[in-house]
Amino acid sequence: MQYVEVASRLLLVTVFALALAGKVCGRRAWEGFVGSLKEMAVVGRAVVPMAAVAVTVAETAVIVLVLAPPRWAGTAGFALAAVLLSCFTVAVSAVARRPAPVPCRCFGPSATPVGVAHVVRNLILVAASLLGLVGSLANDPTDLVISAAAGTLGAVAGLLLARWDDLAALLRPSW
Repeated sequence: MQYVEVASRLLLVTVFALALAGKVCGRRAWEGFVGSLKEMAVVGRAVVPMAAVAVTVAETAVIVLVLAPPRWAGTAGFALAAVLLSCFTVAVSAVARRPAPVPCRCFGPSATPVGVAHVVRNLILVAASLLGLVGSLANDPTDLVISAAAGTLGAVAGLLLARWDDLAALLRPSW
């Protein structure tokens, strides 16, 4: 289970770091993110700015906790990621059912409307968080080389999940 934990750590750090960077890399990116939260209408308009800050703080906390060396920090990071991603999944599911398209700006500027593919991506991330949580509770011996390979696979999977819109578009039938 330790290798699953390592892979999950790197997957989540990659995804949350890219998501955070896409939101805070500049004024336009931040305004686009806040605007997309308004369009999603999953919280009241008055609290959208606070919700945007809360999301970025929570994403930062996941990164810090998952990377921190103490075992309890990793466990807390996985638990926070699972809760946060579950909330995102519920919100994205509600938005995806609406008739009017709303762009997903989870990873920065995008014109891709929120849809089933985003729900699937979030469910995969919830599963990775839960697997990491279980792995963080195990105390198995590890091999450095295998851990490095697992971490690399996790980071690559994180990159692929961050580009999920593009992957979904490639796999979507064009007829």
